[in-house]
This record gives sequence, structure tokens and C-alpha cells, in this order.
Amino acid sequence: SQSFQEAIEALYSLSYTMKFMIKKGEIATDYGVMPLEGLWWADDMGAFTAMDKQNWKWTLMIMQPPLVTEEAVLQATQQVRSKKDIPALNQIRFQPFHEGSAAHILHIGPFSEEGPTIERLHTFIETEGKTRRGKHHEIYLSDTRRAAPEKWKTILRQPVA
Repeated sequence: SQSFQEAIEALYSLSYTMKFMIKKGEIATDYGVMPLEGLWWADDMGAFTAMDKQNWKWTLMIMQPPLVTEEAVLQATQQVRSKKDIPALNQIRFQPFHEGSAAHILHIGPFSEEGPTIERLHTFIETEGKTRRGKHHEIYLSDTRRAAPEKWKTILRQPVA
């Protein structure tokens, strides 16, 4: 969707601006920008299946290193805003994320083929006597603009109790 693409643009623009701002600043530290991550859910998580994606909701995020502060995020946001008109920039939040215990599995291939891998993850959770909790979590290890879909690597995570 358009809003999804705008969120990706805002997150990467802000993350790279912050990276170079910190690299050239007082701290003068370089670091790699972390991969894009997505939290996915539905109002009824019992009906959360790969075949019903039109009812999924999402939040995108990019983890930041500990040296990134809220002040740095505000400064980087102003820099991005002065150079580009990115509508989703106003929706970005800087906040901690703690997921807790989770099961995860690596999926290789296009997102449209994640269904069986998600089912394997859910079956594993049940077999281990655990229950699913929270939001489905994906970590995108591949640049979808450069890699062929059959080579895309995605870590699929599900918090457990």
C-alpha cells in the first residue's frame, strides 16, 4: 500500500540521516543501519493467517544502537524534513521495544509464500507446550529492490508464553 511504502521511506531516510549525523558529530562513531522489521496482527489473532492478509495491521521499525538518543532523532527528523517531503515522517516514534521470549524461523522466498513457514512455526510452538502471544514479527534481511524474490530472507518470529 502507499502508506506502507511511505513508512519505509520515512524510516530509512531518518535512520541513514541519523547514522551520518552521528558519524560526523561529537561521537564520531559509524554503525550499520539495522534491517527493517515489521509487527503484524489482526483484531482476532486466532484468525491470523497468511490467507487473510487484507485484515492485517502493521507497524514498521528499524532498531537503533544505544548511542541514538531522542534528541538525535529529533535533530535527524528536522534534517530530513528540510530536504524531503515525506508524509509518514510525522508518524515515527522513538521508543523501546521489548518482545520477550519468542520462537523464530528463517523463511527463504517471497512474502507471498510465507504461509507454510508460519504454520511450521505455530506447530512448533504448540508442540513445545507454549502458546502464541503478542504480534507476529518479521525481520527483513534482504533488500527486495536488489535480490530475486526466491532469495529473500525473512526471520519470522512469534512471541510465546
